[in-house]
Amino acid sequence: MYQTELARSGKRLFFIRGTYIYITIAISVLIAWCSKDWGPFQSAFGDCAWFWLSLGVASAGAIVRVFTSGWAALGTSGRAKVAAEASELNTTGPYSLVRNPLYVGRILNFTGIAMLSGSWVFGAIVFLLAILIYERISIYEEEFLREKFGAAHAEWAKDVPALLPRLHGWVKPKYPFWWKRMIWREQNKLFLLATTVFLTWFARLDFNFDALTAAQWNWVYAYAALVVVRFIIGGLKMAGFFKELS
Repeated sequence: MYQTELARSGKRLFFIRGTYIYITIAISVLIAWCSKDWGPFQSAFGDCAWFWLSLGVASAGAIVRVFTSGWAALGTSGRAKVAAEASELNTTGPYSLVRNPLYVGRILNFTGIAMLSGSWVFGAIVFLLAILIYERISIYEEEFLREKFGAAHAEWAKDVPALLPRLHGWVKPKYPFWWKRMIWREQNKLFLLATTVFLTWFARLDFNFDALTAAQWNWVYAYAALVVVRFIIGGLKMAGFFKELS
């Protein structure tokens, strides 16, 4: 009964999961703007270390997702918005170490983005909330996979943990790494990570272009170039470059 209730709440959370990152980014930027702190420490060295730790955690999550999406089979829930879907059971590559590598990546990514606010409290809250949310979403998807794949899912789930990766048992990916598929699935998340870094930095300057030094303008130009790349990818999508992946 409890498992069924978790699956029901997971289905609701699955449907709106695309909004979580925007909420986390908005709150991170707001905290950075209000506090002007780069980290929770009194020293500049400690705050600098916190920034790089935050960026490292967020980037680690992004890297996990990049490799998972590049090796995953098509027709899975990676881009599904309404309900779980799977044309086949992913059990190789990252899926041989943990059953939900995309969600492990998302938990790390969300936590790092929250830490970029400079607040350890917000980072801890987002970490705990992300675990609770994605635990329920993974239970909902497990119910779907168990129904569809039966014994094959049971055999895989018997040895592979749900969210805490094991350190052994790597199985060579079934498919070669497909950059096009990875870009289709993950380019927006990578762009949002870069946006968080830029906006939390700019927020600490009160979003004041007049306060920027010549060196700091280079970061603005770099981000503007990234926005242009993002629009180019969007144009390729509209032109049908990713048609077979949609």
